[in-house]
Amino acid sequence: MSTPDWQGKRVTVAGLGVSGIPAAKVLHGLGAVVTVVNDGDDERSRTQAAELEAQGITVRLGDGATLPEGTELVVTAPGWQPDKPLFLAAAAAGVEIWGDVELAWRLRGPDAAPWLAVTGTNGKTTTVRMLASILEAAGLRTAAVGNIGVSLLDAVAGDETYDVLAVELSSYQLHWAPSLRAHSAVVLNLAPDHIDWHGSMEAYAAAKGRVYEGNTVACVYNVADKATEDLVREADVEEGCRAIGFTLGTPGPSQLGVVEGLLVDRAFVDNRQQQAQELAEVTDVNPPAPHNIANALAAAALARAYGVPAAAVRDGLRAFRPDPHRIEKVADVDSVAWIDDSKATNTHAAEASLASYDPIVWIAGGLAKGATFDELVEKSAKRLRGVVLVGADRALIREALARHAPEVPVVDLDRTDTGAMSAAVREAAQLARPGDTVLLAPACASMDMFANYNKRGEAFADAVRALAAERA
Repeated sequence: MSTPDWQGKRVTVAGLGVSGIPAAKVLHGLGAVVTVVNDGDDERSRTQAAELEAQGITVRLGDGATLPEGTELVVTAPGWQPDKPLFLAAAAAGVEIWGDVELAWRLRGPDAAPWLAVTGTNGKTTTVRMLASILEAAGLRTAAVGNIGVSLLDAVAGDETYDVLAVELSSYQLHWAPSLRAHSAVVLNLAPDHIDWHGSMEAYAAAKGRVYEGNTVACVYNVADKATEDLVREADVEEGCRAIGFTLGTPGPSQLGVVEGLLVDRAFVDNRQQQAQELAEVTDVNPPAPHNIANALAAAALARAYGVPAAAVRDGLRAFRPDPHRIEKVADVDSVAWIDDSKATNTHAAEASLASYDPIVWIAGGLAKGATFDELVEKSAKRLRGVVLVGADRALIREALARHAPEVPVVDLDRTDTGAMSAAVREAAQLARPGDTVLLAPACASMDMFANYNKRGEAFADAVRALAAERA
């Protein structure tokens, strides 16, 4: 993709923040005439604006709806919805709209590192970090970029050079990245999410499916999630690009899977009809929960597509350490395991978490974001010892439990203050028996009670440690 001549090009950057500020700085450095527009006009925005204005960048606070006169290109933060007046005005004027990912893609040099791209409703960050660990174990210069780690713009426009990049991409970013063409990519799974932003499940899935467009080596899909394979079938890829499945069962040809406690590859071997290559043991995956094993297989498939040897897959998975609040064991108290999966902010993630343990005392609730819980409860009912509910939309989960698990004891805490988590932990301790797991997998967002899921997980962990200290 050719890089435009940026000198004097009038570019509007939509949104301050983690993507807008780097985009404005990079474009200004290339000689573009940059104007940043932002809806907010708070103290933090004014501080950020002052920094940019000191460099000669124009900033308009409290005016994110108006397209500046003479704009030739709009570069947007990924979270800005497509129906904003700014974008409607740009479309009417024939002005292109790029996201930060599209900008980074267009700014790559002729010898740029290829991208191994990861998207999906859940598991993106873990898979990308696993992939980066595997690539590092192979001796490659790499970075986890996109939604995590190094900024994509820094990765392509900075002084550091890379052999290959592990790229996490959200549906928002993919919506605004029409030119992206990855070396290989995976859609880990698909479940209803961000429907308010995209307008429909079909539009959300289509945005995810863009990650496969123009792939050159491999389109990796989830055998257990037919929607991801359908996206591969619909993608327009380079000649010779292969469809590679991953499964928790025995793999067929052109798949990676699990055989007798081993992660094996029947895709990147000389005779995939009759041969399989051992990559690692299931116990090399941390933690070895089913959905995390699936993440490891997806990461391994992308790494193998890039030519990484089997030993590096094993070494990379062994070296990987998950981020906090993702199926993180906090403590064992009186022979009860306490697990923090505060990152399970939707029903799809909570379902995967609940499938990893049995029996469970489940702590759930928060902001439902329009979700329903009948399917989640119905699938998980037999594993539940008891349930403790907190948060603004807990009634939706309570009603689903009454329909599909009426025999399961439920404690409904009519609280949304931050202290409710301590009370929830104490109620869960009363329900749990030796050998049980108490699992925080809220299936909801956290903002009714906490600033983010990290703070929610920290409150849970603090309460568990306080309980352990009392009983020591």
